[in-house]
Amino acid sequence: MRLPKLDLNLFVVFESIYEKRNLTRVAEALYITQPAVSNALARMRKAFDDPLFVSTPSGMVPTPLTENIIGRVREALQLLEASASEGDVFVPGTSRRTFRLSMPDLTEAVLLPLLGEVLQQQAPSMSIESYFTPRSEVSSALATRRIDFAIDVPLINDPQLRQASLGSDRYACMVRHDHPFRGDVLSIDDYLALGHIQVSSRRQGSGLVDAELRKLGKERRIQMRVQHYMVAPLVALRTDLALSAPMQLLQRHDARILELPFQLPRQEWHLYRHRSSEQDQASIWLGEKIIDILSGPAATLDVPKRKRRAGKAPA
Repeated sequence: MRLPKLDLNLFVVFESIYEKRNLTRVAEALYITQPAVSNALARMRKAFDDPLFVSTPSGMVPTPLTENIIGRVREALQLLEASASEGDVFVPGTSRRTFRLSMPDLTEAVLLPLLGEVLQQQAPSMSIESYFTPRSEVSSALATRRIDFAIDVPLINDPQLRQASLGSDRYACMVRHDHPFRGDVLSIDDYLALGHIQVSSRRQGSGLVDAELRKLGKERRIQMRVQHYMVAPLVALRTDLALSAPMQLLQRHDARILELPFQLPRQEWHLYRHRSSEQDQASIWLGEKIIDILSGPAATLDVPKRKRRAGKAPA
């Protein structure tokens, strides 16, 4: 096969088939007809002398050859797109770019109000869309530009991605003001005697708090499991359940915040983007704004000072 004889647009169709595994969805995404998608696939098959994709009841399954070349095809498409945009002059005040971000609901609540304010003042025509992308799909989503940025814990290792630290936050325990536990300091026995709320998008499995308790040979009593961080404090404010979570969340509510009676690693967050966006001035600008917001004082929260009880020495 000689590349000059092959329409480069065919690789766009090829990559879309790999992502969506369905010719109808590819046609819808690329705003072309399904016969045009089928024709493009036929031309690619002839050029590579390989089926490339095999039709099955579960969708278009890639052949070994496709699996071998998809990474380089995606990288080439990203580089072409980045090269085309390098000559564009980025002016925040007139930019109409749409950026897609992936982040947990807690980070979304911290970032988007502040980012929205920045954009309103400096880039009023720019648009932001926020989605949640499972960690296992972040690399692929960034490579295919389904998302432009992802915010997650530093557990994603992909040489094609660039990452920047957004700082860290520590965990504490929240209970309502009139909670039956009246002490100022939680002992481990006090903590284990409470009913707890666990936040997890998974149907089962433990989180950071439970993993640390297991190291101590302890187990807390989880009485409610919720999917999202933003709903958990609302439950704690109306029940006797306790919530252990990052301070960025807890201090936003009028409640009692207590130190945990055991050591817990700080929660770290990183900003991820694909390396092909390194020369995109709009991406660079927005990435810097996100880092400034989430690393700045507006997003840095801490446990309030405890009030001492009269006549008692500090613990």
